[in-house]
Amino acid sequence: MSKPKHIRALAETEAKAVTRNIRVSPYKLNLAAGLIRGKKAQDAVAILTFSKRRIAQTVKATLESAIANAENNHQLDVDQLVVSRVEVGRAVVMKRFHARGRGKAARVEKWFSHLSIVVAEKQAEAAPAEQEAA
Repeated sequence: MSKPKHIRALAETEAKAVTRNIRVSPYKLNLAAGLIRGKKAQDAVAILTFSKRRIAQTVKATLESAIANAENNHQLDVDQLVVSRVEVGRAVVMKRFHARGRGKAARVEKWFSHLSIVVAEKQAEAAPAEQEAA
């Protein structure tokens, strides 16, 4: 006996890539993720390439993985891809201490994050061309 076939959670025109346990706080990762939400995939790669944020290179690698998944696993057209969803989640928190004066200690929290990027294929809009002809 084998397991039942896993039902695909995404639509047929979507592909996903996930990076887990990134050593950055969710707040900072969400700032970089906000740069690419709703953009075309190629524009998003260009934005992340020239971003000054340190975490932008990890977000770019995850985005390129999602684009590769769309092309190779789901046979989607790379030129029609847009970033439909970017989800940032909390992961573990490493707790450390920082020695303070008079024998006291302060807590230092080192946050980790999860990143999930979904790209979707958008069909070329033919409606504006038809309206101009009319």
